[in-house]
Amino acid sequence: MDAPPRRSPEGSAPAVADERDRPADGVLLLDKPAGLTSHDVVEAVRRSLGGAKTGHAGTLDPFATGLLLVLVGRATKAQRRLMSLRKRYEVLAALGALSSTGDTEGEITHTGREPPDPPELSTGEVLQRPPLYSAVKVSGQRAYARARRGESFETPERWVTVHRFEQLWREQRAADGHRRAAFLIECGSGTYVRSLIADLGDAYCLELRRTAIGPFDVRDAVAPPPPGARWSEPPLIALERALAMASAPLEAPH
Repeated sequence: MDAPPRRSPEGSAPAVADERDRPADGVLLLDKPAGLTSHDVVEAVRRSLGGAKTGHAGTLDPFATGLLLVLVGRATKAQRRLMSLRKRYEVLAALGALSSTGDTEGEITHTGREPPDPPELSTGEVLQRPPLYSAVKVSGQRAYARARRGESFETPERWVTVHRFEQLWREQRAADGHRRAAFLIECGSGTYVRSLIADLGDAYCLELRRTAIGPFDVRDAVAPPPPGARWSEPPLIALERALAMASAPLEAPH
């Protein structure tokens, strides 16, 4: 519950909030842990800042971790600009199996087959079909809601941009009989990394971590505020500076 309004020293009437107590407009770099939705994180920030207007610049699935840009105040009006930035992900994939959701939360079917090594990794403009368990709308409803009801449908294909797709390593042998592989992916807005991995054939995401959005890096991010905590000095990047950073040429990834 939000804190009650402060009272004057005499305790007779609510005090008017000082302008200095209000959070500035800007962007927070947060490192989202697994198990929380992006909305959970945004709501925690909103409450920690006394009900400030908040939003985010690109959803992360609950099982995924990594960089989430949380927008505060006037920065919410820059959502479209910040969402359009290139994103970088590190993925750990299981080989020789399929998942109904493309991740660990779905029904797993072991196939015993694996993508070729090295795999064929699509880059450039890629025609992609979003997962059934995704937030895209199909006939006016979220795909994941229809999938949970057991409905039969297809998500519409769409073009996405994949700038970089590399296999970093692949296990030669795994103790449980199923090998793993790691990938580095850089892509444009609207790309489903789960679909990129599933389209390799007989693979799904074990771990998915977003490490960068444009010039913003997860190494500069902080943890979300704990529930019920008041965030008196959030490490905001001023809106004007954030937009200037977003417009600058991208440096090569570390």
